[in-house]
Amino acid sequence: MKTVARTALALGVVLSAAACTSSSPAAPAPAAGVPATSAPGATGLTTTEVHALPGTDAEPFDKTRRLSAPKGWTVSVWARVPKARLLAWTADGRLLVSRPGFGDVITLTPRGDAAPEQSTLTEGLTQPHGLAFHGNTLYVAESNQIDSFTYASGAVSGRRVVAAGLPDAKSPELGGAYAHALKSVAVGKGGELYFSIGSSGNVSVEDRDADPERAAILRMPAGGGKPAVFARGVRNGTGLAIDPDGGVWTAVNNRDNVAYPNDDDYDGDGKADQGKVMQSYVNDHPLEPLARLTEGRDLGWPYCNPDRPGAPFVRDFQNNADGSKLDCAALKPVEQGMGAHSAPLGLSFVTGLPGAYGNGALVGIHGSWNRKPPRPPEVSFFAWRDGTLGPQQTLLTGFQNADGSRWGRPVMAVRGPDGALYVSDDFAGAIYRVVLR
Repeated sequence: MKTVARTALALGVVLSAAACTSSSPAAPAPAAGVPATSAPGATGLTTTEVHALPGTDAEPFDKTRRLSAPKGWTVSVWARVPKARLLAWTADGRLLVSRPGFGDVITLTPRGDAAPEQSTLTEGLTQPHGLAFHGNTLYVAESNQIDSFTYASGAVSGRRVVAAGLPDAKSPELGGAYAHALKSVAVGKGGELYFSIGSSGNVSVEDRDADPERAAILRMPAGGGKPAVFARGVRNGTGLAIDPDGGVWTAVNNRDNVAYPNDDDYDGDGKADQGKVMQSYVNDHPLEPLARLTEGRDLGWPYCNPDRPGAPFVRDFQNNADGSKLDCAALKPVEQGMGAHSAPLGLSFVTGLPGAYGNGALVGIHGSWNRKPPRPPEVSFFAWRDGTLGPQQTLLTGFQNADGSRWGRPVMAVRGPDGALYVSDDFAGAIYRVVLR
């Protein structure tokens, strides 16, 4: 364990530096501690200058910005949308953008080679975040409820609350303390509704006994009904999407400041380190899961921590040292994952990406807030092969400077009807258009 962890830490330092300094083509890079494979025929990443469309060149694009992208792909600043978060395309070719901080959902209508026309689809909401369509029904996840609207021709009507009383910072029992109030939503192939309820804190064991249960993914039957827990132990499943076969996947923000679980000398000082919170261990533990959920699945938080994709869970020393709270060995290992503190946010499935990437999932990696050195933001790709997702590959990176500061932080990437990728960035207040020329 000690050797693996130190190797992962060293790899993380190398990748963090390479993400913002390399100008030569490089193979798609995995997060630290996560095995890598290149997409068949992938030609690697190369530096490209970010092109700002007329009217989009305000800070941080008042100076030249560069990103690393697959060879032959170009990146442009397509729109400026302050605090842009999650994305969804309408059937009539408009891009919707949620803005929790503004309480609204913005519509971007393409205008050829010019920046898109912007309008407000709906406003006056409480931290709207997740967006999902089922036919002409648009679901919007507010922090305290899930709404449905009828969508037509760039407008919505008939707002209806389909799930009420969800916990947020205003819930009396939480007293204003709720670290993960933003919620995501997805619609299954049968019309059933899935939505995330994040944990109230980093380690808040009471969430597992709350009503409604927090740190969970809830499911509501098609046509309505009482939501029920579909999967638990999901600390903050902000990434939520349905795969081509109808499976439910989540990308999870996992816990911080985990203690070293093993009774040995991790840091080489001649003393046993079990139970210590050490930056060198925290940097790469625990894994940020990317998991396919089935009814009743438990992702372990806060009692069991994923270590590597496909590997057994590890007991959380601070909360489950003797295994009495939850049997970690009985939990199904996670399918894939990202390096600790990656902060995965938006998750989407795409088909036919060029450059031999093909079908797969895109994850917006927001980047760490407490890792030393910081884990860089990026857009990651996971290839869809034989009914599951393959290892993490870096698709777009370079938002982080050599000193660890950042000028951008991607949130979500989706494929547009024109075949291009559209990426939201809440830090730069931008929507990027990424296309193969």
